[in-house]
Amino acid sequence: MEILNILSRSCSNPDKYRIPTIAFLGDSVTQGCFECFINEKGQIATEFDSQNAYHHYLEDILGYLFKETPISIINAGISGTTARRSVERLDRDVLYHHPDLTIVCFGLNDCKQREQGLNPYAESLRKIFTQLKESGSEVIFMTPNMMATRVSYKLKDQGLINAAKQCIDAQNNGVLDMYLERGKQVARECNVPVCDVYDKWKKMYAHGCSVTNYLVNSINHPSKEMHWLFAYSLLDTMINN
Repeated sequence: MEILNILSRSCSNPDKYRIPTIAFLGDSVTQGCFECFINEKGQIATEFDSQNAYHHYLEDILGYLFKETPISIINAGISGTTARRSVERLDRDVLYHHPDLTIVCFGLNDCKQREQGLNPYAESLRKIFTQLKESGSEVIFMTPNMMATRVSYKLKDQGLINAAKQCIDAQNNGVLDMYLERGKQVARECNVPVCDVYDKWKKMYAHGCSVTNYLVNSINHPSKEMHWLFAYSLLDTMINN
């Protein structure tokens, strides 16, 4: 991908070339959400730690490979959002920064709308991909992690258990699979490379790995260790496209 050439040029002459910018557009996983808990208002709340999210890890990897290159990272992840809602904020949160590369990752919240939300999801991704490419940004569509496949013994509060059951239903009944297959189809039609992290999670699950244990909230947020899988998968996508 051209982003590697941009990083290389900047590394060779940082005074001549502008600082490379990589944007990340997504939901709570992108924002850096980890543990969930019930707050004093009885609502589900989340602990934030963007320093251990995949975009920060990718910045560390690229910083190691291109030591002389400062990199501007735009974290445009918002907890609870969807592709459809993010079309409206694309200009404000991403295009405004003129990114050289934008990683787009949606599906975990979108699939809650089940079959009726599938077409709006696909068309929203198409709009996002199109506007980004027209702006001059390269684009990668990254699929997310798997969600819980069972109710964990770690969940005690009924509100968290109910949230887990909603995710388990979408995961085990193939709803999330359906959304991500459609998302990958749209990416191919838009000539956007796919970083298929979800496929890696599915293969781990098929080999007996209990993916629910890799979710720090036992619902849908991957652990800090599993964020490295996103980062290295993104590097592999950059190298091979």
